[in-house]
Amino acid sequence: MSDTVVPAPRHSTWRLVAWIALPLLVLAAAIAWIVAADPLRGFNNGAPPVEAITFERTVLDDSGISVLIRAGGSEPMTIAQVQVDDAYWQFTTDPAGPLQRGATAWISVPYPWVLGEAHRVNLVTNTGATFEHEVAVAVPTPVATPGMLLPQAIVGLIVGVLPVAIGLMFYPALRNASRGVMDFVLALTIGLLAFLLVDMTFEALELAVESAALFQGQAMVILAALATFLILMGIGRRSGTPAGLALAFYIALGIGLHNFGEGLAIGAAFAAGSAGLGTFLVLGFAIHNVPEGIGIAAPIVKARPPLWSFVALTLVAGAPAVFGMWLGSLSYGPQWSALALGIGAGAIAQVIVEVTAYLLRQHRGTGKAWLSPPIVTGFLAGVAFMYVTAAVVKI
Repeated sequence: MSDTVVPAPRHSTWRLVAWIALPLLVLAAAIAWIVAADPLRGFNNGAPPVEAITFERTVLDDSGISVLIRAGGSEPMTIAQVQVDDAYWQFTTDPAGPLQRGATAWISVPYPWVLGEAHRVNLVTNTGATFEHEVAVAVPTPVATPGMLLPQAIVGLIVGVLPVAIGLMFYPALRNASRGVMDFVLALTIGLLAFLLVDMTFEALELAVESAALFQGQAMVILAALATFLILMGIGRRSGTPAGLALAFYIALGIGLHNFGEGLAIGAAFAAGSAGLGTFLVLGFAIHNVPEGIGIAAPIVKARPPLWSFVALTLVAGAPAVFGMWLGSLSYGPQWSALALGIGAGAIAQVIVEVTAYLLRQHRGTGKAWLSPPIVTGFLAGVAFMYVTAAVVKI
């Protein structure tokens, strides 16, 4: 005897719609009344409105200094005066007029900045509030030309693609490795990913503080990381727990998102003149990222994937560093960088869970404790290596 589904009565559906619409109508009426009646007018004691400005980007070129600002005040605000190095200068605002909450505008000053020197830009609103921004080292802002993009792409390939490719070249050696060596390599992968997770999270939270308050930067980072983790876990577990080439792809994806954030930092520092990308720094990045390729290779040592898969894994993990450098140097915003790093942190967390689950499955039924000396040593070695080499590349 089969069960039959009885459709809900039509009047019940309309009743449900009515009970949902009623509170929404009351809310709309309340909003309309508050806007029209302004019941808080009586609490106005004559104090100026709260004003806030966030400096999101600085451009230095032959025409002077331009800053991209975002308004965060409770009322529309107007930039009345601009000081550069304690002197008042003529300026233009694009778009002109008062800035609404959350709106952005370019403030351009025809100031003859000096290469290599520091300059202070001070904005004064019509209420007398002041907001200061420092240009730590004055250098021309890069523009999108082949002469600029090509060298950055080369640097991105060196710090992103090359070390991952070198790490993947350990694949033939890993195929003949013993169980203890493979436990060490898998634990090494978890250790380096754990360091990347902590490093990305703290860097994202630092950038979140620099973003406009209306973005709720720290909450945005945590929520983006959580959403990314859940989405990737759902995708990865559709056909069971990932292993082999699928797991290697997830590791490459997580590392690629990290390298994208790393490229953003390098590109932004390059554009701001706060870092000189010398040979020592570039080599430090390359050495720092070599274990990432080893970690990607670990899940596929028992398989014989086609050659193209190694190329694809290398590009997924390393190429985002190039795009990160371009974006960071040409269009940098702290809130978007924080968001990108938050997404990367969520992806790294998902990879840590999957690699750990893969390692546990390798010891299922063997009677061996998964916290064996090779595993503990590998995890600590991964964290230590990433920590020591990160000290070289921090900018």
